[in-house]
Amino acid sequence: MDKFTTFTGLVMPMDRANVDTDAILPKQFLKSIRRSGFGPYLFDEWRYEDVGIPDADTSHRPIRKDFVLNLPRYQGASILIARENFGCGSSREHAPWALKDYGFDVLIAPSFADIFFNNCFKNGILPIILDDQTVDSFFKENEAQEGYSLTVDLANQQVIKPNGDIIEFEVDSFRKHCLLNGLDDIGLTLQHAEQIRLFEVSYKAKNPWLFTE
Repeated sequence: MDKFTTFTGLVMPMDRANVDTDAILPKQFLKSIRRSGFGPYLFDEWRYEDVGIPDADTSHRPIRKDFVLNLPRYQGASILIARENFGCGSSREHAPWALKDYGFDVLIAPSFADIFFNNCFKNGILPIILDDQTVDSFFKENEAQEGYSLTVDLANQQVIKPNGDIIEFEVDSFRKHCLLNGLDDIGLTLQHAEQIRLFEVSYKAKNPWLFTE
């Protein structure tokens, strides 16, 4: 997992409340567990006019031209702003996989569903909770200014607007440590690789009958 430090990105608005994980990535794409390749199917039912098929080429699919993900001004966006309860519904980890694979590194909303919130951190996405008024200001400024970008400084826990205004946010210290150091669950375990190796050697020496062929 890549380290997350200071990040500046184009903002895309998702002006809907209660966006559930089935909308983020529909159920037919859940058969794969490879974590990559889901970006083209992000918000599939809202993004395209036809029904999405796993592993199918999306380059010639008819798109819904008025859907925000298809608007030219938001191509290359890496920060998503949304309304309350983003990521509700099922606990599928495929939803943050799709967001990350598409290119979103930061999500900002007044609230997130708990399991989705946790899954974001595990997959290198920073979900930031800010009050409704602040999030609403992002929506208004983004609408008024094409190319609207925000800077996120995780170390100092700050979101910086284009005009220099600073909004502070809270983040769990352990999750912050993991993102800053690029540590997912496997990375955390590998930090103790030598201790694990020594335990295995000792355990095998004490219980050799368990390892006979």
